[in-house]
Amino acid sequence: MSEAAGRPLRVAMVGHAFMGRAHSQGWRGAPRIFDLPREPVMQVLVGRSPERSAEAARHLGWAEAETDWRRVVERDDVDLVDICTPGDTHAEIATAALAAGKHVLVEKPMANTLAEAELMAGAAADAAARGVLSMVGFTYRRVPAVALARELVAEGRIGEVRQVRCQYLQDWLADESTPLSWRTDKAKAGSGALGDIGAHIVDLAHFITGQRVAGVSGRLDTLVTERPVAESFAGLSGKGGSERGPVTVDDVAMFTGELAGGAPAVFEATRFAWGRKNALRIEVNGSAGSLAFDFEDMNVLNYYDAREPARTGGFRRIVVTEPDHPYVGSWWPPGHGLGYEHGFVHQVVDLVRAVAAGEQPTPSFDDGLAVQRVLDAVERSHRNRSTYTEVAEHRRPADASAAPAERTHDVPAPAGPSRGE
Repeated sequence: MSEAAGRPLRVAMVGHAFMGRAHSQGWRGAPRIFDLPREPVMQVLVGRSPERSAEAARHLGWAEAETDWRRVVERDDVDLVDICTPGDTHAEIATAALAAGKHVLVEKPMANTLAEAELMAGAAADAAARGVLSMVGFTYRRVPAVALARELVAEGRIGEVRQVRCQYLQDWLADESTPLSWRTDKAKAGSGALGDIGAHIVDLAHFITGQRVAGVSGRLDTLVTERPVAESFAGLSGKGGSERGPVTVDDVAMFTGELAGGAPAVFEATRFAWGRKNALRIEVNGSAGSLAFDFEDMNVLNYYDAREPARTGGFRRIVVTEPDHPYVGSWWPPGHGLGYEHGFVHQVVDLVRAVAAGEQPTPSFDDGLAVQRVLDAVERSHRNRSTYTEVAEHRRPADASAAPAERTHDVPAPAGPSRGE
């Protein structure tokens, strides 16, 4: 345990919209369900408007509100900064917080550009040498069924990974009258479906298989090129007025890829799939079986064992609610399923335990950088008529006192997920 173990962990959260609400649920819920070595304290919420920030702090359970994140990251009563803002601010806030000695949690994608992600990874490496830790919020890793899939692959239950297919299908932009938002503005979001939801399936492919994407051939499409300017917002959507403006990001991202071990992979991310609300799907086929997951049935993992006799073979529907499944032991009796918000609770549990132990939490900024390199390769491939494009080599900033080590595309094994108490 680190010297700080046992002391409260005082948290500042920057941003309080959709992701801020979800992260707040995690900070509130984790210490009430799990035994933690440090008690999270929801110290201060940061937003742009004094009135809206104060109301959000009251509603979401934060002790106070502030409008200047720069003041907050320098405060002595803040230990960790949780960044839930649009991507164009991630690099500036994260690097400032790390330099000020604050641990950092940042929402995905880690940055809007590869250059920003590299800057952040370098700052994280420097901070880690001082005991200051950082993590990226790829929360779907914390769905128990996804964590179980990773375990089964690592145990060899499907044999050698031979093929991967990933989809993330939503429909909240399929209506052409849905107004513009920061998610349709490249200057704010960096990209559209590619970074917003495509980043998730790239990370899950890395996480479940233990291999990183080594090369891609990609295509990006903007299906609706202009939309109404928003007059108000509710969740992801809102009400548009008569004025219209341009959409500057992709609506659909599709790319084939190759994992480091040679297995082919295919990815699709779209916010135009009518009827698909949050269909994050991944299937991994191996030499001895298959695994399949769909977030719209998130408490289930489908497993096929090719070694079973054909007479009784078939996909096995595993309901991932047993006490010995990842994270589940602290929750409800078997069969009482978990939901979207529970992944944010598990994220806090893993982060707090890592900080208390002085250990690097996962996914790290290096993991976030690996995803950003894939997104960058997809964009470069698209600009070059979908030519196969290698993903830039993943390197951490080298220690000046040591020769750079040889790098690979393999994914470091994370600490095992909590099984509950």
